[in-house]
Amino acid sequence: MAVIHRTTLEPTKLELLTAWLPSRPWYHGAPEGPRLTRAGGFRLDDPEGEVGIEFLVARDASGDAPAAYLVPLTYRGAPLDGADAALVGTTEHGVLGRRWVYDACHDPVAVAELAALVEGRAEPQAQRASDTRDREVTRALAGEGPVPAEFPAVTDSGEHTELTAPDGTVLRVLRTLRPAPDGAPQADPGAAGHVAGAWDAEDGARVQGLMVLLLTPPPAP
Repeated sequence: MAVIHRTTLEPTKLELLTAWLPSRPWYHGAPEGPRLTRAGGFRLDDPEGEVGIEFLVARDASGDAPAAYLVPLTYRGAPLDGADAALVGTTEHGVLGRRWVYDACHDPVAVAELAALVEGRAEPQAQRASDTRDREVTRALAGEGPVPAEFPAVTDSGEHTELTAPDGTVLRVLRTLRPAPDGAPQADPGAAGHVAGAWDAEDGARVQGLMVLLLTPPPAP
């Protein structure tokens, strides 16, 4: 169970993201950088209790229209081997000391827990409260699974990040979030599963939308 510490973080998460986001192909804000506020998100627990896992929603007011980005992050007490390209930055935590912050799409601990969430084996946790389930996060899976635990291939596009398992199964992380028109998120046709969550819109309203899709390869002929 992840413990949420009420302490300082220097630089802050939003300061790290302000420098990092413009390097991402799915960033659509101003060239000089985003203007970010926290809008929501949730956490997952590492079964080993070593890695912090957060799916953070950051709202950006810098572009022609406001955008809400889904930014999964992991927080580690030491560098992750082979993941230099996925490093968002380092920060000093008031209790835990130096933390290495990674794009969680490249962190196998976070990816395994995301797959477990889609399958129903992991529970979403509140972003700012210890040992509290986030009941705004929902998930669905067609059939009984199982969902692969390893998705080693990671590909960014202009709208999402695709994590691909050796059998061709894909976890599609939707980087630019869009509210469901009727407030009830529904997976795209053809998706085998999904995760949906809530965040604060520009006008302060609480909205819900899809965050992750599970796509399975077509059956062999």
